[in-house]
Amino acid sequence: MSTKSFDFIIIGAGLSGLHLAHSFLNDPFFKDFSIAIIDKSSKSKNDKTYCFWEKGKGNWDSILTKSWTSALVYGTSKKINVPLLPYTYKMVKSLDFYNFVLSEIEASNTIQFFKDDVQYVNEDNIVTVTCNTNSFQAKHVFDSRVTEDFEKDKTATTLLQHFKGCTISTKKPTFNPEVLTMMDYRLTYKNTTSFMYVLPITPTKALIEYTFFSPSLVEDHIYDSHLKTYISNTLSITEYTIIESEKGIIPMTDYKFKKHHTDAITKIGTAGGWVKGSSGYSFKMSEKKSKRIIENIKTGSHPTNGLYNNKFELFDVIFLKVLKDDNSYGPKLFQDFYSKNEMAIALKFLDEETSFNEDLKIVWSLRSFKFVKAFFKTLFRFR
Repeated sequence: MSTKSFDFIIIGAGLSGLHLAHSFLNDPFFKDFSIAIIDKSSKSKNDKTYCFWEKGKGNWDSILTKSWTSALVYGTSKKINVPLLPYTYKMVKSLDFYNFVLSEIEASNTIQFFKDDVQYVNEDNIVTVTCNTNSFQAKHVFDSRVTEDFEKDKTATTLLQHFKGCTISTKKPTFNPEVLTMMDYRLTYKNTTSFMYVLPITPTKALIEYTFFSPSLVEDHIYDSHLKTYISNTLSITEYTIIESEKGIIPMTDYKFKKHHTDAITKIGTAGGWVKGSSGYSFKMSEKKSKRIIENIKTGSHPTNGLYNNKFELFDVIFLKVLKDDNSYGPKLFQDFYSKNEMAIALKFLDEETSFNEDLKIVWSLRSFKFVKAFFKTLFRFR
C-alpha cells in the first residue's frame, strides 16, 4: 500500500468537513497547498435538511430551497409572531450542499477527494491515516469522527435532538410559504420537550418534522402517529402525498470534545463540539469555526485557537441541565424565550455574539428557580 502525502487531511465529507474544504478553496493563501478529504460515502444522497439564519446575502444563497423573514411559535398558552429581520432563516438540502462543495473540489488543483474508509490514525512526527485501500500522511489532520469515549462518558449532561420528518404535497393550497413554524407545542409526547417544525416551501408543499429534545429516543411509531395526527387534525389536511422522509439524531451535550485535540489532530464537527449545545444548530457554527481555523493557520496559531467561548458554554450547560432535570419544562422555556425577547437579540444570542447587557436581558427573561438551581450545580465546572 503506497502512502500519499499532503499538507492537510480532512476526515469526513459531511457538514464540517465540506465547510472546511470550502474555506480552504476560497482563500488564495492555500492555492499551492495539497489537501485530501476522505469519506467512505460518495455523498450522492439527500440525507438531511440544513437550516440556519444570517443577515443579508450569504455563501449558500444560490442553492437555497427556501428562505423566510417571518416565523410562528405555538407555545403552551399562546401563539407568537416572530419577525426575523434583519435575519433571514434559510433552508438547504444536504445533497445540494454536497454537490456545491464537491464541484468546487473537482474543479480545483488544491483538494483531492478519496472514497475510502478510515481505519485508524497514528500521530508521530507526522500523522498517518490508514484506510481500507489507501494510506495517507499529513502535517495536520482534521478529524470529524466522534470518539468512542463520548458514548461511554457518564458525567456529561446530554440530550438528544432526534426527529423524523416528511415532505408532503397537498392537492389544495394549504401553507403560507412566507411564514415558517419554528416550534409548535400543541402536540407533545408525554412529559417531553417535543414539538412540530414546519417549513412551507410552496402553498402545496412543506417539510414537517416532529422533533424531541430529550434524554432518550422513542420508537418510530411515536413520530409517525404524531405526524399523522398533526397533519390531519392541527393542519386540517385530509389529502396529501409524502414525497420524501428524513430522520436524524443530533447530540446536544456539554461533553468536552475539545480535550481530544492534539498538536497535529484537530477534531471538527460534532467530534469537535461544533454543535450548539442548547439548540442543536450546526450549519453556521461549522462555517464560522472553519473560517476561524483558516485564519489561525495563516497566522501560525494552532487551528483550535479561539474556537470556543466559555461564557456561552456555561449558558449551554445550564440550559441542558434544566431540560435534563425536567424535560417537560421545554414548552414553557421556549415560549418565554420567544415571547419575552426581541428576536434579533435572541438569534444573536444563539449565534454566540451578544454583549454582556444583551446576555442579561435573555437570562432575565428565563429567570426561574430551575435556572438558578442549574446555575449553581454547574458553576463549579467553569472555575
